[in-house]
Amino acid sequence: MKPADESLAFCSWSTQPKCPNCLVSNANEIGISRVQLHLNPIFENPDDWADAGKKLADAGVTVVSGMFTPKGEDYSTPATIQKTGGVVPDEHWQANLEAFGKTAEVAKALGLAQVSFHAGFIPEDDAALHDKLVGRLRELGDLLKDTAGADLLLETGQETADALDRFLAEVDRDSVAVNFDPANMILYGMGDPIAAAEKLAPRIRQAHIKDATSPPEPGAWGAEVAVGTGEVNWQAFLKTLNEGGFNGDLVIEREAGDDRIGDIKQAAAYIPQFVD
Repeated sequence: MKPADESLAFCSWSTQPKCPNCLVSNANEIGISRVQLHLNPIFENPDDWADAGKKLADAGVTVVSGMFTPKGEDYSTPATIQKTGGVVPDEHWQANLEAFGKTAEVAKALGLAQVSFHAGFIPEDDAALHDKLVGRLRELGDLLKDTAGADLLLETGQETADALDRFLAEVDRDSVAVNFDPANMILYGMGDPIAAAEKLAPRIRQAHIKDATSPPEPGAWGAEVAVGTGEVNWQAFLKTLNEGGFNGDLVIEREAGDDRIGDIKQAAAYIPQFVD
C-alpha cells in the first residue's frame, strides 16, 4: 500500500463546491491537494466548470479519479434507490448512456485512469434483468476504455461481496473493477466490510474512507458518521487491503453532517496511523 501522503484524497462532492476555485479553496482548507472529481458538473454546468482541469492543475490540485452520477437516482429510502439506482431503470438508460459518453470525454480530457459510479442493485432473482445489466456494464466499460483508456469502478454496498464478485465475473472485463466503500456495506446491511474486502481484493482499485452504523431495522438506512466513530474496523480493513495487494488511492468521502470539511480533516489525521 502506498504511504498516506501519496494515497489520501477526498471526494469533491463531499464539500459541495460550486466552481473549480471553490474546490481549490476547500482543498487548501482541508490540507489535501488530491481529489476524486465529480464529472457531471463539467458537462452539465460548463459556465461554472469551464477549464476545471487547468484551473485545478494550476492551483496544484491533482485529480486522481472521476465519479459519474446516473440520472433519476432517489436515495430517500433503501426501497426507492433499489428501484431508481444506477443504470438498471430502462426509462433513463438512453439518457444515462449519452451522459456517460460525455463523462468518458471529460475523463479523456483530464487524463483520468478511473471513473467510479453506482451501477444499481444487481438482480439475482431476475435472470433477464441480470443479463441486461451485465450487457450495460460491458457497454459502459468498453466505452470508457475505448474513449479514455480508463477503468470503470463499481461502488460496493448495494449487494453482497459474493453477488458483486459473481456479477463482475460475468461482465468479464478487466477494466470493470471495484471502488470499495466499507461504510456502504454497513449502511445497506450487506455484510461485514472486512470479509467483503478480502473476497473482492483482486478487483479493488480504489477505496473510499467513510464510516457508518448499521440500520436499526430491515428496510431502514444505517447512519453515516465521522470516520473512526462508526462500525468500520479501520485497522483491520486497511490491513486486509494491504495484504490483498491494494496499491490504489484512499479517498475520504463525507456525505452527511454539519461540518464536512472538519470531518474530512479529522479523517485525514486519523487514517495514517493504520497506513504508514
